Amino acid sequence: MATSSGSSLLLSTLFLHSPPSSSRISNGSFFNPSPRSISLYPIRSKRCLRILSKLPLDDTENNDNTLLQRLSAVKPFLLLCTSVALSFSLFAASPAVESAAAFVVSTPRKLQTDELATVRLFQENTPSVVYITNLAVRQDAFTLDVLEVPQGSGSGFVWDKQGHIVTNYHVIRGASDLRVTLADQSTYDAKVVGFDQDKDVAVLRIEAPKDKLRPIPVGVSADLLVGQKVFAIGNPFGLDHTLTTGVISGLRREISSAATGRPIQDVIQTDAAINPGNSGGPLLDSSGTLIGINTAIYSPSGASSGVGFSIPVDTVGGIVDQLVRFGKVTRPILGIKFAPDQSVEQLGVSGVLVLDAPPSGPAGKAGLQSTKRDGYGRLILGDIITSVNGTKVTNGSDLYRILDQCKVGDEVTVEVLRGDHKEKISVTLEPKPDET
Repeated sequence: MATSSGSSLLLSTLFLHSPPSSSRISNGSFFNPSPRSISLYPIRSKRCLRILSKLPLDDTENNDNTLLQRLSAVKPFLLLCTSVALSFSLFAASPAVESAAAFVVSTPRKLQTDELATVRLFQENTPSVVYITNLAVRQDAFTLDVLEVPQGSGSGFVWDKQGHIVTNYHVIRGASDLRVTLADQSTYDAKVVGFDQDKDVAVLRIEAPKDKLRPIPVGVSADLLVGQKVFAIGNPFGLDHTLTTGVISGLRREISSAATGRPIQDVIQTDAAINPGNSGGPLLDSSGTLIGINTAIYSPSGASSGVGFSIPVDTVGGIVDQLVRFGKVTRPILGIKFAPDQSVEQLGVSGVLVLDAPPSGPAGKAGLQSTKRDGYGRLILGDIITSVNGTKVTNGSDLYRILDQCKVGDEVTVEVLRGDHKEKISVTLEPKPDET
């Protein structure tokens, strides 16, 4: 508004500084007897208009000369008025421009409701996510000095106020020392409380002030649905506290443990971007509660391909409780080695083929027979397990799933195919030898 007023005053000043030429006066194009004469060259000064209105508008040379004389008389006064008005308009416009600019800068960013919820979720859960550095001892080939060098990194999260940190076992595997970096960039040495190689879960502990430890809210994974939103927070490629979003793409998937190859059941599949460095980080639902641990991706290149897997929190919770209390997970075994599923399929049978049942193990004590060769080198198949406690067993995953529901000391009924007939054998489950 002020700039427009200043421009009109400036046009009036230019007009007053440029008196009309004689040619324009003589041909009558400057002043015309018609009422359109004033609108042709507008003059913004009301005083000048009052002067002009008193003149008779006829096309005579005397009147034109008289008009010019009167204009010359009032010209200094009009120049003074327009200069003052222009200066005032510029002065008034300057604070307005500055205040407008300040208003634009200070205007808060407007976010949608779902964006605000995502921002709040990240801000509330970021303090619970940690960065884990895996250090290994290396000896310099020339000086023979022993050095600690980082050999990997991953993510984790605070489990409780006692300083327990939960992550994947493959994040800490082979480490001589471990360091945990909290959200405020404070770093602490970590000790391994225990780990479960079969489920790829590990628990660390740090000596940090309790006011710096914010345990992550633990949810439930039993009632998850395909399509609901999920959020992954981690440190991909060393970029700390990165948030990615997606949905649950599938449920009850099965992957193999990176350490032992033992299948992990009921895994959550998500399309939230999970990259190297995200391992061990939390997978959250829309309310900000933990529903899984990001553990693996399906990708030929090693980068995110939209197929990520998380261990469900219902599985993790029981493992962490045992590790915190006893430092180990006591998982029952049959004490056998069995053939790959493809080999059994080639034989045209369904079940688990026993390759070896050591006499000192539970299955060997119960009388299960191993696969062996006779004196002529011919292969004699061992027992083929077809069911346990009445539940059909078609492959190794079925057997592991049944054993995960049992405890050490339980007596199970194993049905086997021996030759051309079936037998039922009672076996008392025992813990793994290295866990006693």
